[in-house]
Amino acid sequence: MTVNRFHLHLVSDSTGDTVHSVARACLVQFDEVQAIEHVWSMVRTLSQIDRVLAGIETNGGLVLFTMVNESLRQALQEGCRRLQVPAIPVLDPVISALTSHLGRQSRGLPGKQHLLDSEYFARIDAMTFAINHDDGQSPWGIHDADVCLVGVSRTSKTPTCLYLANRGIKAANVPFVPGVALPAELMAAEKPLIVGLTNEPERLIHLRRNRLSMLDHNEATDYTDTEAVQAEVREARRVFAERKWPVIDVTRRSIEETAASIYRLYMRRAGAEQ
Repeated sequence: MTVNRFHLHLVSDSTGDTVHSVARACLVQFDEVQAIEHVWSMVRTLSQIDRVLAGIETNGGLVLFTMVNESLRQALQEGCRRLQVPAIPVLDPVISALTSHLGRQSRGLPGKQHLLDSEYFARIDAMTFAINHDDGQSPWGIHDADVCLVGVSRTSKTPTCLYLANRGIKAANVPFVPGVALPAELMAAEKPLIVGLTNEPERLIHLRRNRLSMLDHNEATDYTDTEAVQAEVREARRVFAERKWPVIDVTRRSIEETAASIYRLYMRRAGAEQ
């Protein structure tokens, strides 16, 4: 029997980010399937397990869970067996493989990845840096960046910087505007990896027209003129090539894919400098 709409219970003893990400990554592989998500996070007592099971009984479906406490896991799994609902421990295969490879047991502490460690504060610092150096702001700080993105308007510079910041990478971005010189601080910067972002003119025009429409600004301008945009992209590519900056065409890339490519370039550069 083919199912197109179902209830999906995501149970976690922490924030639920992990199980939610796993669920989303799997669901996108199934076209025309709608999951009605029920998120049960910070489940750390048996009474909370009882409430989760009551919810599962009301809306039967599939259960994905990330729980490390053995007694809570057993209570959830036994309850799901009683209700005849599949319960899948999404971390078990990975933890089992690590246990076998490392020859030691996991600590079984819920939410350990969210502890306020140095990496956490590095991500917060990187996020603040990205916001303060967005769209050419504070150019004097570019030399402190790990990465600086340069691109024409609507090449997803800002969200890509924020995505990189979540990996602890300090990323700034500078707009490439026809007829406007790039900041001297950018041209002189030696520390950051500078990456040029570009897009196909047709795609840029579509994105820009949508943006102007949302702002109720539909007058004809060079911002969306076909010849002007084509010239803008050519000029950006010329400058990128002249400066020997790596270039990424974001036309058919998601923000995550663009960020992953930049991260690989950054790590490769960092490795070469060691």
